[in-house]
Amino acid sequence: QVTLVESGGDSVQSGGSLRLTCQVSGKLDSVGYWGWFRQSPGEEREGVAAIDYNGETTYEDFVKGRCTISQSAAKDTVYLQIDNLKPGDTAMYYCAASSLASMPGINPPVLVSDFHFWGQGTQVTVSS
Repeated sequence: QVTLVESGGDSVQSGGSLRLTCQVSGKLDSVGYWGWFRQSPGEEREGVAAIDYNGETTYEDFVKGRCTISQSAAKDTVYLQIDNLKPGDTAMYYCAASSLASMPGINPPVLVSDFHFWGQGTQVTVSS
């Protein structure tokens, strides 16, 4: 079992930045990927970025160039830095972990269906 707790969400002005943090605990050696997802009211949950055990990353097109996912050396903390925030980024942001094994040279998936453990979310609100 893996437990994830997100923090760092806030209300910011358009153009601002936030750093979201995810504390991971439990059977860390069972995790191959970590990811960040978001969900707005009435919308489906969508992937934002993912990182695997080896540090390979994947970003969805709508955050490329303004987002960085990273992890601690102990693999117990995952970060999501988002710059140049836009009103369209307003959503609940979720951290997730996957039991799938990392595959060297292959970017990690950012699909909801590939992740097995989820946090409760942290709210990001961006005003214009």
